[in-house]
Amino acid sequence: MTDGKLHGRVALITGASRNIGRATALAFAAEGADLVLNTRANADELEAVAAECRKAGVRAVTVLADVADPAAVESMVQRGLAELGAIDILVCNAAIRPHKALTDTSIEEWHRVLDVNLNAGFYLARAVVPGMKTRRRGSIIALGGQSSLTSRPNTVAVTVAKTGLLGLVRALAAELGPFGIRVNMVAPGYIDTERRYADWYPEFREAPPGAAERLEQIPLRRLGRPEEIADACLFLASDASAYITGDVIRVMGGRVIS
Repeated sequence: MTDGKLHGRVALITGASRNIGRATALAFAAEGADLVLNTRANADELEAVAAECRKAGVRAVTVLADVADPAAVESMVQRGLAELGAIDILVCNAAIRPHKALTDTSIEEWHRVLDVNLNAGFYLARAVVPGMKTRRRGSIIALGGQSSLTSRPNTVAVTVAKTGLLGLVRALAAELGPFGIRVNMVAPGYIDTERRYADWYPEFREAPPGAAERLEQIPLRRLGRPEEIADACLFLASDASAYITGDVIRVMGGRVIS
């Protein structure tokens, strides 16, 4: 790959084996980025994504790691630096979303959601920022959603974690801007993705995201596509957004307007 918006850059994408993470990996590869691709457990799916990315002529390293484990995150970043030389872009995409009422949320679930959805962003940023400071450039992108902007019943752990993630984005943007490092959030709405854990979304049992009553909540009257989230991430990763930091791009079809 000799050209492209991300030519010469390396991106680390968590939760890259499917859905938004996969779409983002493919979009970045098409624009020339070398990649460190991560998921927690499914090696075959991750390798399949990496193989697709390599068809674009880029390098792709795959790493199985639990982003809630700071030692595993540090090891993953060090491997990326060793094999690809730098990490210029970080996409914090891995997340879990159990929708439960306060009294149905166990202490263990509470900590696990905060570890994966919020603490992981801190661990990842802490690991990649030293190299970004040395190179005086970098783009960190966190995936939020409605839970980072407003809330709804029975999402206490997810809402707290994603709201905290937005706080992390804003704090890091203020701190890291002088080093040429930008930090932003992409907030997806209802996206047409594979939801493997139906127990996370009890509200969808009778009316899934594509049901008419759900679409009526969206001014554009359709679900978003993973590729549309990937396009927003690509914009924030590239020099096209060079003067944007500490901000949120809502890719929600107008579902949350304020």
